[in-house]
Amino acid sequence: MMIKTNGIVLRTVKYGDASLVVDMLSEQCGRMAFMVRIPKSGKAKIRRNMFQPLTLLEVDFDMRQQTSLQRIRDVRLLEPLPSLLLNPYKMTIGLFIAEFLLYATRDEQDNVLLYKYVENSLRWLDGVQDKFANFHLVFMIRLSRFVGFLPLTEDYHEGDYFDMLNGCFCENVPSHIHFLMPEDAAKIGLLMRLDYPTMHLCVMTRNERDRCLDVILEYYRLHIPGFPELKSYPILKELYKA
Repeated sequence: MMIKTNGIVLRTVKYGDASLVVDMLSEQCGRMAFMVRIPKSGKAKIRRNMFQPLTLLEVDFDMRQQTSLQRIRDVRLLEPLPSLLLNPYKMTIGLFIAEFLLYATRDEQDNVLLYKYVENSLRWLDGVQDKFANFHLVFMIRLSRFVGFLPLTEDYHEGDYFDMLNGCFCENVPSHIHFLMPEDAAKIGLLMRLDYPTMHLCVMTRNERDRCLDVILEYYRLHIPGFPELKSYPILKELYKA
């Protein structure tokens, strides 16, 4: 069955001399993996640089249920995101987001709302000029809505703990070890109420931002089995040391 869908490249692995294995989040089918042959001709329509992480593509492929690697029949650049490649801060955030999504969306199927959230977020990051230091934090915590474990903030009161297993705030210490003390819980509650245009209002030190990053990653590890340590994690933390 021929399918045409928009997709976001998450990871590319070289396969042999002339092929790539490309992991992609697609609008129509969720997570997909493709085998892509790269012609050696410089005039070829399919080029290696089209498959850099977070590139937005339009893909035609023949869906075959019996195989885990689909074969692309045609591919086109959907929209360039130039500042994600040219701005070193955005590039570092983008590489982290791509690796994060590789594992956070691993089991996702046809989730159009999830896809649209990611695509629109990348467009926003590409277009903004400044005040995006908290982007990855807000992006990650709001993504939890689309993968099934959005923290419940309606009942939050100052001084509450945050139960990370059940994704809710509570007045008393939970009966397990996976919870946040009130100071950390307040930061998570604040991040949940922010969006991209307002996130700069949450002023944090480097240590506070690092702590939020650690907490959100721990939250994902509790809810997604096998969620690993991210290789881009220490690079991202270095970004804000200056």
